[in-house]
Amino acid sequence: MKLNINGAEQEFDVSPDMPLLWAIRDHANLTGTKFGCGMAQCGACTVHVDGQAVRSCITPVSSVAGKRITTIEGATQSSKVTQALQEAWEYFNVPQCGYCQSGQLMSATALLGANPHPADADIDAFMAGNICRCATYQRIRAAIKRAAGQLA
Repeated sequence: MKLNINGAEQEFDVSPDMPLLWAIRDHANLTGTKFGCGMAQCGACTVHVDGQAVRSCITPVSSVAGKRITTIEGATQSSKVTQALQEAWEYFNVPQCGYCQSGQLMSATALLGANPHPADADIDAFMAGNICRCATYQRIRAAIKRAAGQLA
């Protein structure tokens, strides 16, 4: 099965129903995308498929063949939005344990792509599917607002 991950077409010998997460981590060796709950409820596995935030732990690889898949590694290299968010993340010391951060950043990137000037309620609603066990939600919101301001 051919997958386009971070702009590179790759061939994988995997079952069509394999979750995209495992193709990314175990076959493409990109470990920035994390396994959290396996039920699409925590957001740690968030990647972009054709620019949309998707939970890779429940997405079968067969459903994304021929689409553009972007992981945190690819977004960090190619997205000015992700780069602005990372700078804001550092400014507000958002990460504590850091486990959820790639999923948080991928969701925040999708948010700012869809809504470049989100209000607090917009941020809270969009990011509600991303769980941070360290509870840095206020800092995440502040970082998203800072990045949005810098990108304006």
